[in-house]
Amino acid sequence: MTQGSPPEQGVHFVAAAPQDAQVLVVGGAVRDELLGIAGRDRDWVVVGSTPQQMLDAGFLPVGRDFPVFLHPQTHEEYALARSERKTGPGYHGFSFHAAPDVTLEQDLARRDLTINAIARAVDGTLIDPYGGQRDLAARVLRHVSPAFAEDPVRILRVARFAARFDGFSVAPETLALMRRMVDSGEVDHLVPERVWQELARGLMEPRPSRMFELLRECGALQRLLPEVARLWGVPQRAEHHPEVDTGVHLMMVLDMSARLDAPLTVRYACLGHDLGKGNTPAELLPRHIGHEQRSVALLRGVNERLRVPTDCRELADVVAREHGNVHRSGEFGAAALVRLLERCDAFRKPARFAEVLLACECDARGRLGFEDTVYAPSPRLASALVAARAVDTAQVAAAAAARGESGPAVGTAIQQRRIEAIGAALGITTGPVD
Repeated sequence: MTQGSPPEQGVHFVAAAPQDAQVLVVGGAVRDELLGIAGRDRDWVVVGSTPQQMLDAGFLPVGRDFPVFLHPQTHEEYALARSERKTGPGYHGFSFHAAPDVTLEQDLARRDLTINAIARAVDGTLIDPYGGQRDLAARVLRHVSPAFAEDPVRILRVARFAARFDGFSVAPETLALMRRMVDSGEVDHLVPERVWQELARGLMEPRPSRMFELLRECGALQRLLPEVARLWGVPQRAEHHPEVDTGVHLMMVLDMSARLDAPLTVRYACLGHDLGKGNTPAELLPRHIGHEQRSVALLRGVNERLRVPTDCRELADVVAREHGNVHRSGEFGAAALVRLLERCDAFRKPARFAEVLLACECDARGRLGFEDTVYAPSPRLASALVAARAVDTAQVAAAAAARGESGPAVGTAIQQRRIEAIGAALGITTGPVD
């Protein structure tokens, strides 16, 4: 045990605590404090209390599977110390025992990694029965006990922590255990919502590539996202992709999305933009003719399987379909640019189109030797959209109606004015509507 700064909000509980109860901060808040990372919400564990005593002290119950309460003043979570027992396959196959006789060591033993199994008492004392401080110093992700193998979500959590803590390695025995869990089929029992939740959180970490690389190393990626797993070993043309390997390229794109602080929608679009390259016919390699439409079809399956949110689905669909055209748009005349903007629904959804451009920039810069290049299509297409949206469509429609035109003819007139506006703004050829 070591001393540290006492968690000041604990005193609010102590004033109303059941007699002889022990109150401690646990998990990520303690870990991050020891790493010098500030700002994490705190989780508390209460040893030696009952649900009724918590209610009598003014706490509000929120737990469904086991007793968790909200502090009446701070609204932080306080959970009764509990142990757990595996009763069936998958994430939900557990029974929990929460009672005053459950010790702190028993509660910490059910946690995933040693670095998450450290507690801090109200007086600042650290309780670390499983060597979490040692593993923090060594920068190692290590499972607490063999019970790790009972919960397949922990595979995803370890991969997510690898993406968050870039300098940490996974203990060999933990990686071996993860592989055995995959081989035993435990991963196949994961529910889609939990898989998406962990993948989404991992995509938002500083090095998302590490999550997918670790999932691939333990075999879980092939079970959860075979569309992504099959990209490794697929070659691309070296003049466009000096890194050659499609899987390596995808990892570079994901890390570029983190470098550019992209939102989740963009990062998910990056993940799915090249899925079609995984099933390019062998005789076409290293070219990938038509991979965009194959990517769209594969994404549809991933979206349904993982129940991906609508905003992520829609952006990923546009990026998979149009990223090649966005990259080549410097060669387009004004009429082709209008058609591209229409396909991207940019006139109605300009904010989403900005995300399309950001995802395409991640793709272009996620290549060996291109990491620091300027992505020219972004400002050009942004300028084209501004010019086209400045067209007063109501005025154009009124003028068309005065000429006796209606229906498709009005749409053609609006399109032609947008072409002319883009041509004038960018100094390029216009030409008639096709």
